Amino acid sequence: MREVVTLFPFAHLCFRCARAIVAVNTGIRDAKVMKISFRASNVDVAQDALTALTNRYGQVDAEASDVIVVLGGDGFMLETLGEARALDKPVYGMNRGTVGFLMNTYSEDALQERVAEAEEVQLNPLKMRAEGVDGKITEALALNEVSLLRGGPQAARLRISVDGRTRMEELVCDGALVATPAGSTAYNYSAHGPILPIGADVLALTPVAAFRPRRWRGALLPISATVRFDVLNPEKRPVRADADSRTVPDVRWVEVHSETSIVHRLLFDPGHGLEERLIREQFS
Repeated sequence: MREVVTLFPFAHLCFRCARAIVAVNTGIRDAKVMKISFRASNVDVAQDALTALTNRYGQVDAEASDVIVVLGGDGFMLETLGEARALDKPVYGMNRGTVGFLMNTYSEDALQERVAEAEEVQLNPLKMRAEGVDGKITEALALNEVSLLRGGPQAARLRISVDGRTRMEELVCDGALVATPAGSTAYNYSAHGPILPIGADVLALTPVAAFRPRRWRGALLPISATVRFDVLNPEKRPVRADADSRTVPDVRWVEVHSETSIVHRLLFDPGHGLEERLIREQFS
C-alpha cells in the first residue's frame, strides 16, 4: 500500500488555480465595531507594525474576528490564507515585506474604514498530487503555481498529458509549470509565460528554459483541465515539484488541477485590486 502525505499547511495555520470567482463587497458594514485578528511575519518591520496596530485597534482570536489582517509579504500571506479559509474569514493584507503583490499599502490610520470599504476577490487554488520515486503520494495546494524543476545537472525530460491525452511526448527543459491567473505575474511571467486576466477561465502551462522543442512557448488550458507530467528516467534525471514553494523531491509524476471546492477570500482597497495590478504589471 502506498503512503499518502497531504501537505496542506493552510489547514492549521500558522499570493495566483487561483482563479477569481467574483469581486464582492466585504459585507463588513460597521467599522466602529469591527473585530480584527492581526497576523505578522517574523521580520522586525512586521513585528513593529503588529505592536502599533494592536495597541491602536486591539487584538482578538481569529475565530472571533470579522477579518484577519496580515502584516508581511506575499509568502506570509500564502501561509495565512489557509487558516482564514478554514474559518471562512476574509483576509486584508498590508505590505511589510518585499513585493507585496497580494498586499495593500501599509498605513496605521483608518484601518477599520479601509477594511469596511475594501473589495473582496475569491480565488481557487491549484491542487497538486505527486508520486515520488519511493512510491509515496504527496498532495499540496498552491495559489500561484505548481512547478517542476530539474534536481541535478542534467536537463529534465517530461511527458505532458492533458485530461488523459498525451499532448507532448518529450519536453527537454529545466522545468515546467502550471500557473493560475493570480499567479501569472510571478514565476510564470519570469519564465516568459503570459499574464492572464483575473476571472479568465484558463491556466497557463509554461516551459522553463525549454531545449527541445526549442520554439515551444507553452499553452493556455481551460480551467477545468487536469495536467499530468511524467518524468522520463527520473532516477538518472531527478525532478522536484513545488506547490508555492512547498517542495516534493524526486518525483515520478505530478498531476495538477484547479480545486474549485476551496475558496480563498482576499480584500483589496478600491481601485487597487488584482485586476488593476495585473494590468499595471504589463506596463511597468
